[in-house]
Amino acid sequence: MDNILVRKATLNDLERMLEFERGIVTAERPFDSTLKDGEIHYYDLAQMINQPNVLLVVAQLGDELIGSGYARIENSKDYLKHSRHVYLGYMYVKPTHRGKGVNNMILEALKAWSLENNITEMRLEVYNENLPAIKAYEKAGFTKNLVEMRLGIG
Repeated sequence: MDNILVRKATLNDLERMLEFERGIVTAERPFDSTLKDGEIHYYDLAQMINQPNVLLVVAQLGDELIGSGYARIENSKDYLKHSRHVYLGYMYVKPTHRGKGVNNMILEALKAWSLENNITEMRLEVYNENLPAIKAYEKAGFTKNLVEMRLGIG
C-alpha cells in the first residue's frame, strides 16, 4: 500500500467524506437501537476541517479517497494522570480496501499529530458487538478500558 497518502482533509473532500459518514452510520445501526430513523449526521465535517484542536484526515489512493479519521484534543478528567488526550472518531475505510493496513496508516498519522501536540493518550469508542473494529484497534495497540451500559426506561 505504498501509493496511499494520508493527508489533511479539505473542503474539496466534503462530498466523499459525507459518503463515508453515511457508511459509518449504516455500519453502526445494527449495534445501536437508539439511533433515529432516516439520515443522521454524527459530525460537522466542514467545521472540523478548520478547527485548531482537530486533525481530520483522509486516505487517498490515486484520485480515490478510501478512508478517513480524526483526532480531537480534549481536556481530561482532573483525576487522570494526563491533562489532555485525543479522542478519535470518524474512522472509516471503504470495504474494498479493508484488511490492507489503511486504518493503521490513518491511526499512525493521527498519533504523529497527537505527539506533535504533546498528547500522550489516545481514546476512542467502539460498539461492544463490533468485533472487526475491536480487533483492528487491538491490533493497533488499543486496549479495552471501560464499558458503557444503558437501559431504556420508557
